[in-house]
Amino acid sequence: MTDHRMRIRRTMVERDAELAIVDEALDQLTGPGPEAGGALLAFSGPAGLGKTTLLAELRRRAHARSCTVLAARGGEQEQSQPFHVARQLIQPQLAGTSEQELRAALGGWYSIVGPALGLCAPEQGAPPDPQGLRDGFDWVLTHLVVKRAPVTLVLDDAHWADPESLSWLAAFAPRAEHLPLLLVVAYRPDELPAHADAFRTLPGRAGQAPLPLAPLTPAAVAALVRDALGDHADDAFCKEAWAVTAGNPFEAVELTAKVRGRGLRPVEENAPQLADLAAAQRGSGLVARLERLGPSTVRFAWACAVLGTAIPQDIAARVAALGTEEAAGATTRLRDARILSAAGSTSDHEPETGLEFVHPLIATGIYRAIPDALRVALHGKAAAAVVDAGLGSSAAARHLLETHPENDPWVVRTLREAAGENLRAGAPDAARRQLARALREPPDFDERAAVLYELGCASLLTEPANTVNHLRAALAEPFDDPTLRQGIVIRLAQVLAHSDRLAEASESLAREIAQTPDVRARLRLQSEQFMWDAFNAAETDSPARSRRLARLADRLTGRDLTERYVIALRAWDACLRGEPVDVVLHHAGRVLERPFSWAHEDRGFEVPVLAAMVHMYADRPGRAEELFEAGTAEFERQGWRGAHLSFAYSLRAYIRYRRGRLVEAEELARSGLRLAERVGRRTPVHWYAIAILLTTLLARGRVDEAWELAQEHEFGAPFPAAVVFPDSQTVYAELLLARGEVRAAVAELEAVDRRLTPRGIQNPAWCPWQLHLARAVAADDPQRARTLAADAVRRARAFGAPSAIGQALRVAAEVAAPQDRTALLREAVTLLSASPAGYELARALAALGYGLRDADLLTAAVVTARECGADGLVEEATEILTGMGGALPSAPPRADWVTEEEIRAADLAVRSEKEPEPASPDWVLSAACRKLGTDRSGLRAALEAFARSST
Repeated sequence: MTDHRMRIRRTMVERDAELAIVDEALDQLTGPGPEAGGALLAFSGPAGLGKTTLLAELRRRAHARSCTVLAARGGEQEQSQPFHVARQLIQPQLAGTSEQELRAALGGWYSIVGPALGLCAPEQGAPPDPQGLRDGFDWVLTHLVVKRAPVTLVLDDAHWADPESLSWLAAFAPRAEHLPLLLVVAYRPDELPAHADAFRTLPGRAGQAPLPLAPLTPAAVAALVRDALGDHADDAFCKEAWAVTAGNPFEAVELTAKVRGRGLRPVEENAPQLADLAAAQRGSGLVARLERLGPSTVRFAWACAVLGTAIPQDIAARVAALGTEEAAGATTRLRDARILSAAGSTSDHEPETGLEFVHPLIATGIYRAIPDALRVALHGKAAAAVVDAGLGSSAAARHLLETHPENDPWVVRTLREAAGENLRAGAPDAARRQLARALREPPDFDERAAVLYELGCASLLTEPANTVNHLRAALAEPFDDPTLRQGIVIRLAQVLAHSDRLAEASESLAREIAQTPDVRARLRLQSEQFMWDAFNAAETDSPARSRRLARLADRLTGRDLTERYVIALRAWDACLRGEPVDVVLHHAGRVLERPFSWAHEDRGFEVPVLAAMVHMYADRPGRAEELFEAGTAEFERQGWRGAHLSFAYSLRAYIRYRRGRLVEAEELARSGLRLAERVGRRTPVHWYAIAILLTTLLARGRVDEAWELAQEHEFGAPFPAAVVFPDSQTVYAELLLARGEVRAAVAELEAVDRRLTPRGIQNPAWCPWQLHLARAVAADDPQRARTLAADAVRRARAFGAPSAIGQALRVAAEVAAPQDRTALLREAVTLLSASPAGYELARALAALGYGLRDADLLTAAVVTARECGADGLVEEATEILTGMGGALPSAPPRADWVTEEEIRAADLAVRSEKEPEPASPDWVLSAACRKLGTDRSGLRAALEAFARSST
């Protein structure tokens, strides 16, 4: 054991309480029985109070209990280097692993977390989003903990950890209690950044709050002094040592070392000299002490301070302009002066990783003492040195951020390379800082637009307003690259659209289209404009746009991705306008003849989503789910686990709702909402998640819960400028209607009419506002209600989806004259029984059974509503049934899977041209349609897909 480690053990005074907590946590981590498990510990205190020494002792004790120890330390100079701490924690555990073994160990996370952890180069394609990357880190750390349990993770100087690592660990920390993991952090409370506030209130088994370290008492400092200088140190001398160090353990230990080095007797008459010796440990005193070691040693110390932690001696030598022997001599002198740590000062179980300062206070003092101009120059030399050493542009970038602009093309190139690496690795904030610095260098005249474009791409997620400014500035630059110009315009439109500025997005594309001579480039821009116009709820020229889109799409063959995007938008537009369902499915089929990526690097995911959703409205929800499952899997492989995955979960929930699988719909909708909450409230993804969850809760009969949810999430006016499906204002009106607030519901629905009708959106399958309004006005104005319902039926028949027609007929019967209701409901039941819409079928059965006082129909309604999870409808129909003297259905629920009998019924329907008799639905075929997710006309394709999935 080295003298240094013996000294650590001896100087752990007045830390018995903290060490007892450490032992308790380690015993809990490594002990047997059900009480064993992980814990969280946080130690806080100003610089020098012994946090590092305490953590070193904790690591020693963890090793003694055969724990795997993951250790990292934040660095004042490394804060701008993304994933610096995460790499310290995880890289050593995977060192020496081949690429093949890494791929096997990390599975689908390899390409997501590998670049961030420095395990592999980023692959081509869109980068993971920050949430996806954090999820990947969670998986990797959890996997390591389970595989190498028990594990102790120690983070020292957390206040200096890079933001990417620190925000991840702060979010991960609460999981430690559920794993064989002791997670320990130490930080200076006044310097902990806001994104790590979770560490201030860690709820742990070993303590309910961070443990503040207190300064040493006079007795403890006296013990340190006598331990180092001998028992003959008198009380006055010891008391003065405590006074000049304020009980700071680091300063007390350093002071005793200097007293011993000076040969000063520890007696009262020498006590006045302690103040000067203590001052030499910091500020000007530290500088003077360093200068006495000679110019070459000073330069080497400065180089080390610039380089930060884990300092390679050869790189420090190059930065200091010293030869190998001079650097070795300087290292020895700095160690003897207790400025650099002694060799072998790390744990027996932890290899040395480079030179380190004895304490961060010393590193900070020396760094700040470097003359400003020289410090800037040293960072420039350090950047070149780390690149030449093969450490890459990312390692150089943190140094270049500290330099002054000098119009150096190498600096611009290096910063752009580093930003590209960080952006692909999932660190857009770091990329943004680097590109902003490159812009100040400045870049060459013909390079400036490209740098502005890259800066816009890097700030897209975090600073949309600045992104718009950067991209507009890029367009104002004179440059001759048409591909770059197109990329800038498309990205500008994207950020404007995502900022709820859809009209501006369309206008920016229109201006560029007018001055783009190349036919294919113009078509790409047109496809983007058509897409954002489709999402603009306030579009003023929608019918004319639809005509232009139809003319264009009908002559395209789908030969490339741009043409297929245009055709997909044509399918969506036809769906909204209520064109015949065959037309909608024809165009969607043209798009999907070949694989249609949802995660293309240069495209949004919106158009593939629309191509899937038209199948749901066209009574092919099974096909829509198939497409969504593939798209969701692609999002997850890409590491898109924020807004993208929330959209996927929420819209899959909507598809389940339309199929009448309400329990599953609610589960998916809640998952989508949890993800949307990460993105932010009142964002587009949040509107989707809330609207779909509210719709599902209303279908399940939980009106009060839906209202509370709407209030909690401020769901109401003002509604978004972007199109949301289901339409947010219509959902809000439906909620008001369910609560009995009829007048308010009417006002909202009439506003929907004024918004959608001028745009030519007429399909009640997409937005049934007419049906809700008919119900709302029926009591006061029955004729208006019947007119509204009749028009909705007409529009639904024009579209041709059985579920839309059946729903419209059911509402038309509700507001019709009594003598007209039965015929309308019989047709509704017949159509819905051969559709995938289970919930709508249950509602129609209940209405018809009630109208005819038919116990068999009511029984069928109860059974179908139970299968759907429509609890409110079950209760309502059951009450009517029992009131009529009917018996509750006792048959077991229908199997969730497609039975052989149902397959035979579907196959027979495919081979038969005969439609079912209006008064006698085939209930076996009905179950097959719901389970296969199609209406009667889509059974052939659904059976083929089912056969493929079953092999």
